[in-house]
Amino acid sequence: MTTRTAARSTLTALALACIATLGHAQQGKLKVGLMLPFSGTYAALGVAIENGFKLRVEEQGGKLGGREIEYIKVDDESDPAKATDNVNKLIKRDNVDVIVGTVHSGVAMAMAKAAKESGTVLIVPNAGADAVTGPMCAQNIFRSSFSNWQPAYAMGEVAAKQGKKTAMTLTWKYAAGDESVAGFKEGFEKGGGKVVKQLTVPFPNVEFQALLTEIAAAKPDAVYSFFAGGGAVKFVKDYAAAGLNKTIPLYGPGFLTDGTLDAQGEAAQGMLTTLHYADGLNTPRDNAFRTAYAKAFKLQPDVYAVQGYDAAQMLAIGLAATKGDISKKAEFASAIEKAKIDSPRGTFTIGKSHNPVQDIYLRKVEGKDNKVVNVAIKGLADPARGCRM
Repeated sequence: MTTRTAARSTLTALALACIATLGHAQQGKLKVGLMLPFSGTYAALGVAIENGFKLRVEEQGGKLGGREIEYIKVDDESDPAKATDNVNKLIKRDNVDVIVGTVHSGVAMAMAKAAKESGTVLIVPNAGADAVTGPMCAQNIFRSSFSNWQPAYAMGEVAAKQGKKTAMTLTWKYAAGDESVAGFKEGFEKGGGKVVKQLTVPFPNVEFQALLTEIAAAKPDAVYSFFAGGGAVKFVKDYAAAGLNKTIPLYGPGFLTDGTLDAQGEAAQGMLTTLHYADGLNTPRDNAFRTAYAKAFKLQPDVYAVQGYDAAQMLAIGLAATKGDISKKAEFASAIEKAKIDSPRGTFTIGKSHNPVQDIYLRKVEGKDNKVVNVAIKGLADPARGCRM
């Protein structure tokens, strides 16, 4: 090789190295918009989701797909009226690469619409609005939690199998409540039961006395209720204070008692709920997660923390497949669709609509735990009605 040829080879190698370095630098930090409730009824849920997400990122050395994570936080206040402006600020002003949020189903619907229109990756770490993975389903929209239908349908099956023939329902009058009740009704009536009346209160109203009086007079075999956060605390305590828990069992999805047992105390003891996570799973994966979470945050994790953690796991899977390039939407989505996600809740997959296909547990409140009783339904997939992806 001549000196000139050697010099050219060296320059070529340096040029290629510079291009590779430039390409890596151009990727830079991955901007993650955390649009969650950090105030109001659902504030504790938002914090748990953020904690879980950040725990997984830290376990990966602070990087996903080789990219450092930059967080941009927005308090959505669980207010649908502010949702469109909030999500558009993240997309258009802050130029985030991915949005993680939220808890409130009404807010999540506005987020899904904006994500679908802009092509921004959205991972929903709680809100169960059926439409997110139904009519709003899209290649760039994923959920790490549940559809409102899943735990509700499972509880309907459980109540029917326990021989309950009549039930009344009570929930906030908003998307999550309506869909949860519909899921319970479908499972309960499929099993031979009958929902005789559906009661509602406006969100976030917590004045239940008149409706509890109506339930006491009607004497159904069971009551199914959907509340979460502060509303769940107040409802469960009021239900017990009225003496109804002695004669009419109160059922619900796990949100009724998840993250709320300290405040509910004796009023919640013995309650049965259904959810995709439970205390006492006692698997190596869950035990490791719980230990790490408690060490990092000096708190015990709940289902919201798990959903945040798994949102980060799903993001990591997609980024690993695209070498950190989130713009490769088809490859990103394909990797998540094919994955078996090793979650603290148990391994789950992602269905055709990008909603988890997962075991739903029957749990019983014992002390300050939602102890697993058994698997109510194994590998339950949301029907994804209206999804045309």
